[in-house]
Amino acid sequence: MASTVIASPVGSLRLQADDGGLTGIWFVGNGEPERGDLDSDPVLRAAAEQLAEYFAGRRTGFELPLAATGTPFQRAVWDALQEIPYGRTWSYADVALHIGNPRAVRAVGAANGRNPLPIVVPCHRVVGANGTLTGYGGGLENKRILLDLESGALARAESLT
Repeated sequence: MASTVIASPVGSLRLQADDGGLTGIWFVGNGEPERGDLDSDPVLRAAAEQLAEYFAGRRTGFELPLAATGTPFQRAVWDALQEIPYGRTWSYADVALHIGNPRAVRAVGAANGRNPLPIVVPCHRVVGANGTLTGYGGGLENKRILLDLESGALARAESLT
């Protein structure tokens, strides 16, 4: 298992990889970043590079090998999260409908909350039924930062077309 801590606009993030796939991302606050295994692990290096591009507004999706562990239901929800378009939001009900289980709104919320790969698997794009921001493991302020970053980058890109 390899890990590193990188700096980001939402505070330091600990990245973890194992067996050639990214297994976890955790918000660890604003401490000084560590170097960790970044140079020796190609998955961590790619994740750090792609996250830097994302935060700079130059990346709208991630191309990383993911190795998150979860139940089949959780993995179905996490797969659905990756289909939410950049700069857009879905409600928990939208996600439940997308996975073919419209009555599983609360279970979708629980699976969303257990997402081990925030940002890369964009659980921050899920909002309440009325569009309000709801819980986020990295804190609601960080959820707002991520959504604002995406909507700002999207608006800039659309203005160029």
